[in-house]
Amino acid sequence: MLKTPFVSLEKILEIVKEYPTPFHIYDERGIRRNVEALKKAFAWNPGFREYFAVKANPNPYLVRLLKDWGCGCDCSSLTELMIAKAVGCGPGDIMFSSNVTPAEEYEYAYQEQGIINLDDITHIDFLEKTIGTIPKTISCRYNPGGLFKISNDIMDNPGDAKYGMTTEQLFDAFRILKSKGAEEFGIHAFLASNTVTNEYYPMLAKILFEIAVKLQKETGCHITFINLSGGIGIPYHPDQEPNDIYAIGEGVRQVYEEVLEPAGMGDVAIYTELGRYMTGPFGALVTQAVHEKHTHKEYIGCDACAVNLMRPAMYGAYHHITVLGREQAPCTKTYDVTGSLCENNDKFAIDRQLPEIAIGDYLFIHDTGAHGFSMGYNYNGKLRSSEILLHEDGSHELIRRAETPKDYFATFDCFPVYEKLIQDCK
Repeated sequence: MLKTPFVSLEKILEIVKEYPTPFHIYDERGIRRNVEALKKAFAWNPGFREYFAVKANPNPYLVRLLKDWGCGCDCSSLTELMIAKAVGCGPGDIMFSSNVTPAEEYEYAYQEQGIINLDDITHIDFLEKTIGTIPKTISCRYNPGGLFKISNDIMDNPGDAKYGMTTEQLFDAFRILKSKGAEEFGIHAFLASNTVTNEYYPMLAKILFEIAVKLQKETGCHITFINLSGGIGIPYHPDQEPNDIYAIGEGVRQVYEEVLEPAGMGDVAIYTELGRYMTGPFGALVTQAVHEKHTHKEYIGCDACAVNLMRPAMYGAYHHITVLGREQAPCTKTYDVTGSLCENNDKFAIDRQLPEIAIGDYLFIHDTGAHGFSMGYNYNGKLRSSEILLHEDGSHELIRRAETPKDYFATFDCFPVYEKLIQDCK
């Protein structure tokens, strides 16, 4: 089976006249339609809101687009908070979910009137000492422990995760926060990553809805929102069936009516913090074949490497590859598709069946719109690529320029050698 690129070879040939490969490219139309589908799937809940997981793609242009379409920002660091502020997020637009949190980050989140989601019960005192108070609206992250299963399949192991509070700690935290002046409460949990099943969110919702009913009854805390976080995945493999967001929304609605409404909690807002689902399929890494090698295996060497997309090297993750202009050609060759890092795991594909690739061909590596560019790094002194937005009218826009050697050397400005380092930089 094949995946279809959202951009043609002709368009790529136009773009590379201005911006050389490698680059990440994003599909504005696809992202907007996806946002609209998500909002429609949860329209039954009047308070529903998506807080885009900025860590998935921290490009201010994309974050601003999502904000313009009604999304808030889920932030986990100072710089992500700064991006949210820069694109115009106001009171209630930011959900700050972090762990091992520095004081300055709590200060900034509170200053920007973000909703703070506490990862640990010990952070209550830390937060109070840091900002001098406990916010009126606050959330706690829950970790029920054990294994999370759907049917007989183990989806993830929350018990091994560093995030969240135990059940007992969650109840204690709500009581303490209420005693310190908190008035409106939220619950948050993330139990599995990149699930490609319509059952995950409804099952997570049932866990959180049931604990919410007990919390409100036993602590008297007013729970105003439940944050289902992320975890809805995308089909990286072409033979995977994608999630049906309408079925997922309906599944959550049924559990809502079954658990929350009979308990008199039919006013609870549902929040999500999706990242991969929101932008993942609508981004791609475009790279050019620059070398070929014939040894014990057949290799195609690209001008991109793991610094541009590290998921295959880090996780062994699959990303589908299309040879642009040869979409319908038979896959008659077996290649390892590699980058130029001095690491043997710097491979986008291993033993991949592809059409015959010629030097100069452009490869479209699918599904990099989330945790693609954002996980980049500078090993071997490699420079991170540019990012380009493909607008709905077919035009394109540079939304991040490629790094230069001067960028790479910029933090050496405290050393005498700095001037020599940058003298050859353009």
